[in-house]
Amino acid sequence: MEELFLFQHNLVSQTSLEWKRYLFSNLKTDEKLLGLKGIRGVGKTTLLLQYLISSPQPTSQKLYVTADHPYFYQNTLFDLASQFYLASGRLLLIDEVHKYKNWSRELKLIYDGFPNLKVIFTSSSALDLYRGESDLSRRLITQNLDGLSFREFLVLTQNLELPKFSFGEVIENHLEISSTLIDKFQVTSSFKNYLNYGYFPIVNQISPEGVNTRIFQIINTVLESDLAFAKEYSSSNITKIKKLLGVISVSVPFEPNISKIAEKLGLGRTTVYSFLAHLQDAKVIRMINKPNRGINYLQKPDKIYFENTNFAYALQPQPNLGTIRETFFANQLSNSGHELQLAMKGDFLIDENWTVEIGGKSKSGDQIKDLENSFLALDEMEIGFGRKIPLWLFGFLY
Repeated sequence: MEELFLFQHNLVSQTSLEWKRYLFSNLKTDEKLLGLKGIRGVGKTTLLLQYLISSPQPTSQKLYVTADHPYFYQNTLFDLASQFYLASGRLLLIDEVHKYKNWSRELKLIYDGFPNLKVIFTSSSALDLYRGESDLSRRLITQNLDGLSFREFLVLTQNLELPKFSFGEVIENHLEISSTLIDKFQVTSSFKNYLNYGYFPIVNQISPEGVNTRIFQIINTVLESDLAFAKEYSSSNITKIKKLLGVISVSVPFEPNISKIAEKLGLGRTTVYSFLAHLQDAKVIRMINKPNRGINYLQKPDKIYFENTNFAYALQPQPNLGTIRETFFANQLSNSGHELQLAMKGDFLIDENWTVEIGGKSKSGDQIKDLENSFLALDEMEIGFGRKIPLWLFGFLY
C-alpha cells in the first residue's frame, strides 16, 4: 500500500485549493457511500483531491486511489479497503471506479463490512450506478458535477469574484443584477468565448486555439473508453455510435426520424433508441420532450441537442447561432436543477410553470405575449428590461 500513498502525495503536491468547483461546498460528505458522476474533463479528480486535502482526518487515515492504477493488477479493491481499515483508515476516495471490473459487488462488500469507513468515488456519466452485479440503490447517494457555468468560467479565467443567483432572482431582478455585473467584464466577447470553448476547466491550462481539439478528444474518449467500459460496447458498436453522432451534429436541434436513421446506419430501431439513451447518459447529447412525455428507453425524443455548446463548436465549425443559444439555456438551467420541456408556444417550459422564448435582441416575443409566466432570453444584449432578460445572465445560476 506504500506505493498508493506515494502516488497520492505526488498528486496532492500539485493540487491547489485556490479555486474550487461549485459542487465542493455542497458535497454530501456525511454519507457513507457517495458517488460523483460527470463527463471527462469537468474536474472530478481535482475535486476529490481538494476534499482529501481539506478533510480533517490525519493523512494516515485518508487515501486516494484511481481504479486503473497498476496496484489493482494483483490486488482487489476489497483487499485494499480491508488493509486500509485495519490500519485505522477512515476515508477512501476512489477515482474512475467504472474501470474496475467488479466495482458494484466490492463496493457493497466494503459498505457492509467496514462500518466506520467513508467511501467517495467518481465514475463516468455513462455508468448507471444503480445497475450492476449488486444492488447499491439502498446504500448509494449520487451527485453530478457538470461543466463550468458562465459565471465559473469568468471566475477561473479572469480571477473575478462573482455571486450566483437563483432563477427567481434573475427573473425578478435582472435589471439590477446585470447593472452590477457589466462593469466587471466584457460581456459580449466573454460570452462568445464561453460558448465556443469555456465549458471545461482545461480552458485555463491551454490556449483557446487548442481547446476545441481537446474537447473533440474528450468526446472520442467518452465514446471509445467510458461507453466501452460501462456498456461493454465493441469497437464496431462505437463506430456506429460515432456515425449516429455525425448525423445528429449536422442538424441539431434535431427532430429525429428514427426509421430513417436506422435505415441510413443499417441499424434496428431498438438499437438506435439504445444508442441515443447511452449518449444522453454519457452527457454528449440532451433529449427534450413536450409536456406529458417522459424520456424512456424506447421512446422517440421530440428534440435532440448537444449537452453543451462546446461540443457543437467542436463537431461543427459554424453551428447555427439559434441552436447555440437554445443549447446554452438548456444546459445552464438543467445543470442548476431545473426541469425543461419543449413549450407549446415559445421554446422551453421551465419547471412546468415558466415559458421562455430565446433569440437575438430583435426577437419580438409574439408567440408568448399572452402567456402570464413568460419571458424572453435574448442574446446580444447586456441589460434587459421588463420581460426581456439577457441570455448570458442565465449563466449565473450555479
